[in-house]
Amino acid sequence: MKARLSKLTVSSLLIIGSLGMSGCAALVVGGVGVSAVTVGEDERTVGTQIDDTTVANKITGALNKVAAIKHDSNISVKSFNGAILLTGQTPTASLRIEAENIALSFENIRTVYNQIRVGKPTAPSTRAYDIWLASKVRANLIADKHVDFLKMDVTVEDSEVFLMGLVTQNNADRAIEITRNLDGVTRVVNMFEIQ
Repeated sequence: MKARLSKLTVSSLLIIGSLGMSGCAALVVGGVGVSAVTVGEDERTVGTQIDDTTVANKITGALNKVAAIKHDSNISVKSFNGAILLTGQTPTASLRIEAENIALSFENIRTVYNQIRVGKPTAPSTRAYDIWLASKVRANLIADKHVDFLKMDVTVEDSEVFLMGLVTQNNADRAIEITRNLDGVTRVVNMFEIQ
């Protein structure tokens, strides 16, 4: 199993690295969420893209100031068009609510999708598998000619896939169907905004 995960991790890093080298903006904010959305193809304005990156970093920083969250939790923050996605694990429901309240305290946040699970943080091997699974989801979405992947963002946490983006209904339906049928995906959470 260790050898398999090592190969999967290396493959994932190569794919992620190639996205960065091809002119795509790659971003990891506290977890597995890597964006392959290029500035020219993204429906968001450049200002909104910068705001999303900035607020995600600020929320991550604010969460890390809470000792119980920093030391006992594994929380990732993603922002897309003013919508915040919180994923990961925390030991108590009160910390889950506190993380959401911290995210809501920032300006220009339209909504917070609190997908934090109450429980122990996942093991490093699970996180490595999530990186690989995220790459697999992206590869399958990119390969489908009916999916406009450049307008989407994929986050994977403990084999759950979270889909965000500004897309058409047909595009959303196709992406969800592809993702739902991939081996290893336990659940697909749709957070697409329909144009």
